Amino acid sequence: MLELIDRYRPDFVVVSGDLTQRAKPEQFQQARAFVNRFPVPSLVVPGNHDVPLYRVWERVFDPFGTYKKYFSPELEPVYRDDEMLVVGINTAFGWTLKDGRITLRRLLEVEQILKSVPDEVCKVVVAHHHLIPPPNFGTQRVLANAYEAIDLFSSNGVDLILSGHLHQAYIGNSEEFYPKGRPPVVILHSGTTTSNRGRGGERESNTCNWIQVDGKSIVVSHFRWHHKLDRFAEHSRHWYPRQELVPYTLDGLSHQSWKPDRAAAKTEDPVPAHPPAGR
Repeated sequence: MLELIDRYRPDFVVVSGDLTQRAKPEQFQQARAFVNRFPVPSLVVPGNHDVPLYRVWERVFDPFGTYKKYFSPELEPVYRDDEMLVVGINTAFGWTLKDGRITLRRLLEVEQILKSVPDEVCKVVVAHHHLIPPPNFGTQRVLANAYEAIDLFSSNGVDLILSGHLHQAYIGNSEEFYPKGRPPVVILHSGTTTSNRGRGGERESNTCNWIQVDGKSIVVSHFRWHHKLDRFAEHSRHWYPRQELVPYTLDGLSHQSWKPDRAAAKTEDPVPAHPPAGR
């Protein structure tokens, strides 16, 4: 993972929770040391595994005490620059084992943050728990207040929602599950990047996502660890218009950087050496 980040130097790295297995101090110390090695800025939100499970007193009265002490005091960080706004939302809570929720209070706060930036800024929301169900994955419930969250995000120009709870990568959009007749919000769920807890088609596999954004579109490349290549390599690619594009279509758009050089692709990842506005 560190080699991939160092090789392509994204502008930004998102870690969507579950930094630890059992929220132990030594696990948070290891996670902090790992993230400190990123050569670029990052944004991290906690997951349900970052809340103590068996230390019941902590779980009830101070569920994020160890996370704050050893990793970050900020549970809902916000990153912004001239081109991008990334808003973190904490969906993990001490009184549930694995399910999550977005509080209505946080939704109102996020709405004000979204309205504070120009329309052309790429707006990204990061939460640990998923807002749309995974494909062929049992009866996993989406987080509480997902409907209200999607309604607010889609009406306030959010381009992309990132999450990472289910150990399986998948991608969809808000209109498939919460139809409002609006331009859809792209929803991307991360698989397992640094552990052996992959599920579904990614069992015992490590994956991550590379996101490229320009003024009119978003490209998501799904990367999977290939043992024969001894590196992460691109597994699939998905291309979407930006939410504010009118009409909402890719017609007339093109980007040469997203067309890999066939000769180089034999030995290199089909991602440009200098990708545009990588996220």
